[in-house]
Amino acid sequence: MRKKILFVFTVLFLIGACNERPETDKKSSVYISDLDELRARGKIVAVTDFNSTNYFIYKGTPMGFHYELLKSFAAFAGISLEVISSGDINKSVEMLNSGDADIIAVDLSVASGLKEMVRFTDPLGKTGQVLVQRKPNRWMAMTSEEIDRNLIKDLTGLVGKVIYVQAGSNSAFLMQGISHSMENKVTVVEVPFEAEKIISLVAHREIDFAVCDEHMALVNAEYYPVLDISTVLGPPADLAWAVRKEGSDMLVAELNDWIRSVKENNLLAILYAKYYKSDRQTRIFRSDYYTLNTGKISPYDNHIKRYSEIINWDWRLLASLIYQESGFRSDAVSFAGAHGLMQIMPATGEFLGIDITTSPENNIKGGVLYLKHLQKIFEKKIPDENERIKFILAAYNAGTGNVLDAMRLTEKYGKNPLVWDNNVADFMLKKSDPQYYNDPVVKFGYCRGYESVNFVSEILARYLEYKNFIP
Repeated sequence: MRKKILFVFTVLFLIGACNERPETDKKSSVYISDLDELRARGKIVAVTDFNSTNYFIYKGTPMGFHYELLKSFAAFAGISLEVISSGDINKSVEMLNSGDADIIAVDLSVASGLKEMVRFTDPLGKTGQVLVQRKPNRWMAMTSEEIDRNLIKDLTGLVGKVIYVQAGSNSAFLMQGISHSMENKVTVVEVPFEAEKIISLVAHREIDFAVCDEHMALVNAEYYPVLDISTVLGPPADLAWAVRKEGSDMLVAELNDWIRSVKENNLLAILYAKYYKSDRQTRIFRSDYYTLNTGKISPYDNHIKRYSEIINWDWRLLASLIYQESGFRSDAVSFAGAHGLMQIMPATGEFLGIDITTSPENNIKGGVLYLKHLQKIFEKKIPDENERIKFILAAYNAGTGNVLDAMRLTEKYGKNPLVWDNNVADFMLKKSDPQYYNDPVVKFGYCRGYESVNFVSEILARYLEYKNFIP
């Protein structure tokens, strides 16, 4: 029976391939920027969807199958990465072609209607399409045969039904073809958010039927045992990422070289097993610190929100700093004796009049008061607020004196001492070079400046990722 259903829907899938999709066939002016220009710009921007496998935050850590692959590609290509999120594939295509994104890193079928709008990479994987439906009431007391009798198992069972799919997805493309072949006796509703959310609506009885990629359905069936995903509605299809159709020769070549490498070194298989075949994903999904479900980053969010107001910071930025310092481990102690969530030295706590070792709240309070101290110093020196935050973060890591040294070097060598990136940051890096740390304008000597530069960039990158998930 499974082979028969697959044969029927393979035919329907090919019929659907001939149908026009008005949402994605519109032509518009397309932004052109290949890999060399992206490297000159300094970063590549990727858009992916947020769910429990592809991109999410758990205990403050950005994770996910496509997220880790993107980090791997960025390292392979030697370029900085910015990740943005969208559950709307049509919007992601618009972002790609307007220049707001450079890669769409989601599971896109290379046979889909998007092929007229984007350029696909080599395949990263393969999956089919399945119907997501609920098992009957009291299903736990039934035999498998009794359950099956209450489920849709063939094409005729779809007649008169309303099927929900992610707009612009492989499932939408398939179901529109099926609906057309059945003279529109199946109603297909495309919604602009990602498949995991649609699956949850079936589980919570808000809708009755959905269609999605099989590997996504398999993971979600572990979260919601009431779901049945056994009815196959589409044959396995190659899945790939996408780039702009024009002016992307270098980028797609680099991506394809990288894809070959992660297949050869088994990274692709390892990450697939980690996110699609591990029981750990269910534990993460049900955790209080799975941010997509709870909006929480850490056990200390309330303290972070409260004390961030003292310095007028976005609490998500302060959370990113705390994660950088301690990974939200309140008992963390560094080799130098720095304590707690914000890695404050006891002497600094004494200077601020706080025992930073007595509680997580006191530690956060002490760290924030120290940030306020730094804020007062740099408010007089750096007029731009966004730039000022970078200097404050660097000073939090390396000390005010080393940052002031780097500013003086920057000015001496004819660059802008009020701008961090490509200016003061460059001279922080040079403070490990005797030619520069012995310069007469330098008062605090040697500094491992690369640590401070990385400290700033990693905190700000994570802050952007936190903003992806928490309004």
